[in-house]
Amino acid sequence: EYRAIRATTDFLGLCKTQDLAAEVTVQPVDLVGVDAAIIFSDILVIPEAMGMELIVEEGKGGPRFPNPLRAEWDVDQLASGITDRLRFVFDAIAETKRRLDGRVPVIGFAGAPLTLAAYMIEGQGSKNFDTFKAFLFAQPAAAHRLLEKLAAELIDYLVEQTRAGANMLQLFDTWAGVLPEEEYRAFGLAHASAVLDGVRRAVPDVPILYFPKGVRS
Repeated sequence: EYRAIRATTDFLGLCKTQDLAAEVTVQPVDLVGVDAAIIFSDILVIPEAMGMELIVEEGKGGPRFPNPLRAEWDVDQLASGITDRLRFVFDAIAETKRRLDGRVPVIGFAGAPLTLAAYMIEGQGSKNFDTFKAFLFAQPAAAHRLLEKLAAELIDYLVEQTRAGANMLQLFDTWAGVLPEEEYRAFGLAHASAVLDGVRRAVPDVPILYFPKGVRS
């Protein structure tokens, strides 16, 4: 059923069409009987909304940014206050809630600042993210500026998801494990914590889960 819908549009088109995104979000509830629905979207809609060109081509290496960030000047060119550009996500959540009619909760999500920055600097997925790590060590001030900008946008983005109807939130730090512990704490955990704290202050009754993949407790 998902493939039938996916054949009618490209990946980003599916993410940005509220009826289609809602339909594929609800499918696992109807067909498999899962006990929650996670909204169909992608973590990289944030950097795209900040002005970066995003290309997603299935079977061709995954998502990529043809013009990745390379210097502080690039960071300064990124747009701020982008929540309205992500209205399609909130509309999809609202439509999903309407279709589910209370049967199961809806989960919203986003990528953590470190993981988003890894893609934005590397330009695409990578096994080691060497370009990203080199940027952090060579330009730490620019890196923190980028991570701070992302954290600010993510707080607004996640809070708006709850206002659209999300019952729970997840913050994915997929590439947290590529850094040594000290650097993860400085560049990853510190900025993820800023997001978590900001969201909790705004919507204290909404559970939020942080998942730093590859990090040992």
